[in-house]
Amino acid sequence: MTPRAHQSDQATNNSSAKPVVGISMGDPCGVGPEVIVKALADPAVRSMGRFVVYGLEEAMAYAADQAEVAPFWFSKPHNQVGPVESGVVVADFGERSAIDLSAAEPTKEGGEASLRFVDAAIDAALNGQIDAIVTGPIHKVSWKMAGCRFPGHTEKLADAFQARRVTMMFTGGGLRVALASIHVALFELRNKFTIGLVFQPIDLLDSALRKWFGVEKPRIAVAGLNPHAGEDCRFGDEEKRIIEPAIVMARNAGIDVEGPFPADTLFVPHISAKYDGIVAMYHDQGLIPIKILAFDSSVNVTLGLPVIRTSVDHGTAFDIAGSNQASPGSMEHAVRLACTLARRATNTDWTSSRRVVADQKVESPG
Repeated sequence: MTPRAHQSDQATNNSSAKPVVGISMGDPCGVGPEVIVKALADPAVRSMGRFVVYGLEEAMAYAADQAEVAPFWFSKPHNQVGPVESGVVVADFGERSAIDLSAAEPTKEGGEASLRFVDAAIDAALNGQIDAIVTGPIHKVSWKMAGCRFPGHTEKLADAFQARRVTMMFTGGGLRVALASIHVALFELRNKFTIGLVFQPIDLLDSALRKWFGVEKPRIAVAGLNPHAGEDCRFGDEEKRIIEPAIVMARNAGIDVEGPFPADTLFVPHISAKYDGIVAMYHDQGLIPIKILAFDSSVNVTLGLPVIRTSVDHGTAFDIAGSNQASPGSMEHAVRLACTLARRATNTDWTSSRRVVADQKVESPG
């Protein structure tokens, strides 16, 4: 197909120098298509890179019609997408068009489609076709219904890129928060809480702040697990047994890190402002302050992968899907951050790391 609008995208100077960002649509029955359309409808966002959207062109077109946005993309069958010179290309999985896009609940079909979209983005990254991945919202129940053994994107990406250590980091509202544990039931955390579990996000956060965010000498704070950070073991001894030894390990590795601090005061602005990043012990401990401060603009970043990966920090929102009510803020910030980090990553070992992972995939049996 020919480009249908915004032909000025084709004339952008030095377009080949811009990063190529792959965006997986997520569940096509959710708000993924809508937030992608709204985010990329901004010419300022499109000017930052070249884009491939892995998903359904039908869902994109419907979202654009609802939002009264003139389509700005090319569309090609997903197996015919070549190098992207400029603008936005939708890698269309047209054979999935039979999906009921009005389904307002998790479905096996939605899970299968969203898995195919992210698999295509992963393959493109491994083959050197894209420089970063942005993931749209999926529903974990849909993935389970589709037979996926991974609870979410982070675990699936870690397996695909053979990354032994990965950490979720969220940025927004002036905070950068890395999580020691991710999708772990709170009562199960006791059985998984180790020194290594706490050391890993400190180490990966320090590295990311230096390489990706341009912080020459990062300062990192670590939250405690228990109320009042245990208060000398009155409310639990994990701070003494696990968190403090992890901090000592990090300091011995040259990392400027302090803690553990009571989590209920660490996120107070005048305290958190002293640090370039914070390590939280579990999912909600870190996500609640982020979402209070930046509900519509926070971004999920995966640390430890040999590829830039950002994501929206929200779910499929089936209850408002197709109604033109979804805010594109988190997707817009995720796309902007992916473009920025991909540019910076050209000065790191990203290219060689990607080549190693691709070689390993080729050589692996099956």
